[in-house]
Amino acid sequence: MRKIIGVVAMSLLISISITTSSMAGVKKGQRLYKKNFYKTCGFSSVTFARHHLQAEWENIYDTGNFPKEAKNICPKLNIETIDKKWWKDIYEYSVKYAKDGVPPNGCND
Repeated sequence: MRKIIGVVAMSLLISISITTSSMAGVKKGQRLYKKNFYKTCGFSSVTFARHHLQAEWENIYDTGNFPKEAKNICPKLNIETIDKKWWKDIYEYSVKYAKDGVPPNGCND
C-alpha cells in the first residue's frame, strides 16, 4: 500500500512540474513577443499565434522553420536579433493560443 501511495504521489508531483514549466514558457513567450516583436510587427501576440493551428505550429517548429515563418508573418522582423533560446518560448505561446488553442481571456474571437 505504501508503494502505491508513493508512486501516485510521485506521478502527481511530476505532472505538476511539467505543467508548471510549460506554463512558464508560455508566459515568457508572451513577454518576449511584447518586448521584441510587437513594435516591429504592429499586432498582438495573439494575432501572431492565430495564424496557424496547433498542429501546423508544431510542424513548423519541428522542421526548424519557426523563425522563417515568424518572418513571413511579420516581414519587418529582423530574426537575427532574436536570441535562439527565445524561439522555444515564443513557439510554446503560439501553440497554446493558435487558431484551435485556448481563447485569450476566455473570449471566442
